[in-house]
Amino acid sequence: MRPVRLMKVFVTRRIPPEGRAALARAADCEVEQWDSDEPIPDKELERGVAGAHGLLCLLSDRVDKRLLDVAGANLKVISTLSVGVDHLALDEIKKRGIRVGYTPDVLTDATAELAVSLLLSTCRRLPEAIEEVKNGGWTSWKPLWLCGYGLTHSTVGIIGLGRIGEAPTCLLARPSPHGLVWAGLPPSGCPYPGTWCLIESCPPSVSTPELAAQSDFVVVACSLTPATKGLCNKDFFQKMKETAVFVNISRGDVVNQDDLYQALASGQIAAAGLDVTTPEPLPTNHPLLTLKNCVLGIQLRGPGLLQKARGRSGHEVVAASAASAKSKPCSSKQCS
Repeated sequence: MRPVRLMKVFVTRRIPPEGRAALARAADCEVEQWDSDEPIPDKELERGVAGAHGLLCLLSDRVDKRLLDVAGANLKVISTLSVGVDHLALDEIKKRGIRVGYTPDVLTDATAELAVSLLLSTCRRLPEAIEEVKNGGWTSWKPLWLCGYGLTHSTVGIIGLGRIGEAPTCLLARPSPHGLVWAGLPPSGCPYPGTWCLIESCPPSVSTPELAAQSDFVVVACSLTPATKGLCNKDFFQKMKETAVFVNISRGDVVNQDDLYQALASGQIAAAGLDVTTPEPLPTNHPLLTLKNCVLGIQLRGPGLLQKARGRSGHEVVAASAASAKSKPCSSKQCS
């Protein structure tokens, strides 16, 4: 009897142990893994994917036509440990009949928590306060020292009121902002009935310039598309209030960073909190890093933010890999 040939699955990074164990249990496969927390070099990625039946990758791994050619005809499933799929050449993947699994819902709560954390840290000037404590700048109580801006009786504007844009509203309800404005269409009907303390029903959408002008806090949560690339630019920031706080949890390219720097440095807007930038990470000599009124995160909304989210992401993407390899339906979302 000829030995059964095991399917080969290549994993491009260290993944949660729950995911690795689930893959071993769920499919008859040989797992090869790039055993590092750092991105896999292109040559190692090509070596690992050659002849593989399944690829489990991350957002930082570019899966384009060239890599698919290297992989060859054996490749039947690609699972990505990410919410976004911008790194996948979906049209080319579809042509080849390769199935794709991704995990769009696992980080919604984590992203909402980070959005509110950035908003509060920025408006209350927490990083500045921490530095003053460390360097001895805090000597006595001063009535006007490090005064920030509060959420109470404020208007929060959300660009992109979809799943991610909607999620922070539940957490923001407790500080009782005065109102909400939003730009873009919600997925279906009013997405937050009963969520906001002071809003009885879903308010009508406003234009992006109107949102900029009305809001005390602007939270950007839209998808990156040709229409939204560079959406938040000089004209946008000029329409914002001088006391307004800008928060971006979407994609770095939605914001013109040169224009944002000028708006912050000139006092055109009060402050900004950024979870995403272009590039990532920013060079250590980038102008934005010189500003006290710019708070930058390090993609903490990702799977590393919460142990539960990380484990769930790993489990779902592995389940998709195993199911697709066996030609079974996937429990995680599929985009092809």
